[in-house]
Amino acid sequence: MKKHISELLTQLTLEEKASLCSGADFWHTKAVERLGIPSVMMCDGPHGLRKQEGEGDHMGINKSIETVCYPTASALAASFDCEVLERLGEALGDECQAEDVGMLLGPGLNMKRSPLCGRNFEYFSEDPYLAGKLATSYIKSLQGKGIGACVKHFAANNQETHRMSGSSNMDDRTLYEIYLPAFEEAVKEGKARSVMCAYNGINGTFCSENKELLTGILRNKWGFEGFVVTDWGAGKDPAKGIAAGLDLIMPGGYDVQSKQILAAIEIGELDEADLDAAVGNMLQFALDYKENRKQGSVIEREKCAELSAQLAAQCAVLLKNDEVLPLSESAKAAFIGDFAKAPRYQGSGSSYINTSHVISALEAAEDKNITYAQGYHAKSTLSDEELVKEAVTAAKAADVAVVFAGLPNDFETEGIDRDTLDLPANQNILIEAVAAVQPNTIVVLHGGAPMALPWIDKVKGVLCMYLGGQGVGEATVKLLYGEENPSGKLAETWPIKLSDNPSYLNFPGEDGIVEYREGIYIGYRYYDKKEMEVLFPFGYGLSYTKFQYSDLKLNKDSMADNELLTVSCKVKNTGEHTGKEVVQLYVRDEESSVGRPIRELKGFTKVALAPGEEKEVTFQLDKRSFAYYEPKIHDWFVESGMFRIEIGASSRDIRLASPIEVQGSIEIPFHYTVLSPVGTLKKTAKGRALMEKLLQSTTGSQPEQTDSLGEGSAKMMEVMMLEMPLGSLAGFGAISMEQLEEMITMLNS
Repeated sequence: MKKHISELLTQLTLEEKASLCSGADFWHTKAVERLGIPSVMMCDGPHGLRKQEGEGDHMGINKSIETVCYPTASALAASFDCEVLERLGEALGDECQAEDVGMLLGPGLNMKRSPLCGRNFEYFSEDPYLAGKLATSYIKSLQGKGIGACVKHFAANNQETHRMSGSSNMDDRTLYEIYLPAFEEAVKEGKARSVMCAYNGINGTFCSENKELLTGILRNKWGFEGFVVTDWGAGKDPAKGIAAGLDLIMPGGYDVQSKQILAAIEIGELDEADLDAAVGNMLQFALDYKENRKQGSVIEREKCAELSAQLAAQCAVLLKNDEVLPLSESAKAAFIGDFAKAPRYQGSGSSYINTSHVISALEAAEDKNITYAQGYHAKSTLSDEELVKEAVTAAKAADVAVVFAGLPNDFETEGIDRDTLDLPANQNILIEAVAAVQPNTIVVLHGGAPMALPWIDKVKGVLCMYLGGQGVGEATVKLLYGEENPSGKLAETWPIKLSDNPSYLNFPGEDGIVEYREGIYIGYRYYDKKEMEVLFPFGYGLSYTKFQYSDLKLNKDSMADNELLTVSCKVKNTGEHTGKEVVQLYVRDEESSVGRPIRELKGFTKVALAPGEEKEVTFQLDKRSFAYYEPKIHDWFVESGMFRIEIGASSRDIRLASPIEVQGSIEIPFHYTVLSPVGTLKKTAKGRALMEKLLQSTTGSQPEQTDSLGEGSAKMMEVMMLEMPLGSLAGFGAISMEQLEEMITMLNS
């Protein structure tokens, strides 16, 4: 603890200390004016500033100031572009300074375990590496403006059902490999100023009272130096929370938390040293805010609105294009659908942004040769025959029909999970009817998560805008007409049907208990392992141009796990349009003794290329690129052996590959007994050397030899031997009991 903070602590009364661990009201920390400690305002984000000047709430119900709504995280992740996140962070930082807000509550780093999570639009990806890298860019640029970032919801808050009281139950590998790494990256590399603990529990212990999570992992393992705040209302027991590593309970405005803290100290249930640690963290935050405050900051709303549209264009994903896009300026286009006039551009709940003006596609295309038909009512799922007839008539009379469809507001909101992947029935009916009369039908999708597309084979084009912020209409039109080239890639797998999803049988759980039985296999990790057909794979996205990959190089063909590996390749634009390609690097463990995904994303970069232009891209891989979390040693572990570096345009489109041998620097301790199978000798260097001798002496030096049992009997004998307990070696006369005891002693020494 810094000297100045220690001095301030000595000047605070016990009552003042207790009071500083809860808010002054819904959005502010408490001040201590006599010591120059200011009150600091925190506001919801992450894709805009939801500042409430009147009565506060955390569900987007009461009014907030008018501001700019940027693309949501589901869209931003599809950019696969750290620069996009940097630009957003800078803009939000400027706005927070102008509005005297010291901390933005975001970004959200929960994994997309199921496409049904009602809040998926606020989260980046099913992949922790991608989410962590993008979030870190956002955090650094936001905090570079003197505004704190608060990453949320720590941890394993992957659904809305029972999120305030349920428990997410999983093994350590699943927790460390899937649900923690994005937070780890945000803390270690992003230096996030704050972490918001989730409502839910993990394996039966609420996150707000989970000492292993808040202190053991967050502070001791990751070196976190900021403060931990509860999600609003997630502070179950203030004293238990502070003892576990919690610093601030929100919302405030009541003295009940302070009284509970004081009572716990009085009866010895809470150590005052733990309270001092929490208060010290809050004092540091307040003083940092005071130091970084920029008086007189102003923002230009018009430029921010332009930025919103620019970012939306970088996030769009072209899912299908049968030579129908981009549209010709002279083409007569029928824009069809309620969302053409009033687009979905954000989700509902605590992230809801009160924005001044949303540009619709219809408005943005005023200078184009278009007609409009409503087609359906966005607030209903029932089909309107008259609206469908009008749409069909408009489609027939046009050269191309563009149907604007997607998920309505009440399908995606905080507090409620979806129960289906389906679009509203009236939208599917409309698309089928339009496609039946207009062969050149394009569908523009608005929504924050995957959707079922039963008509996919009947339309020529599909452009996914996700929830693109207030400039989504302008971005959509520029993409449709080729002023911008789609460059987004899916940050999540789109399954063909809901039952294909790995969490299907365990979502949303029973009686508030959610069993993460799919383990580490979420998203593409599952679909690729199962070799399952999907609608669209992770990392997928088309362009108006084509890209060629070549010249994969590794700076070494073998390495120790504590060394760095440099990987490079070339990418060339072989088409006729300027475009951007997301080059994805995956690592594949070729011979693991534990269950591992087929491949995992360990690098990505977005490169802009003019027609005919070629560029070289470079990646660096370290130990974590090859490691899995090993519970036996409570750490990351690289198993010696062969790996493969893969370069691709998606998880299912690998263009280049090269092997690399990696030597692990440590060995997992293994305790041998007479009951240990012979095959476990593979787990240690001593064991491997011994096993080779045993196999030769027991099965013969020529494994291909046959005997009276028929072809392959030597192989059968070898496999059976690997399953035998070590004690059986003595039982079968291969070694004596004395030799067996000596062997086990040697193996365990």
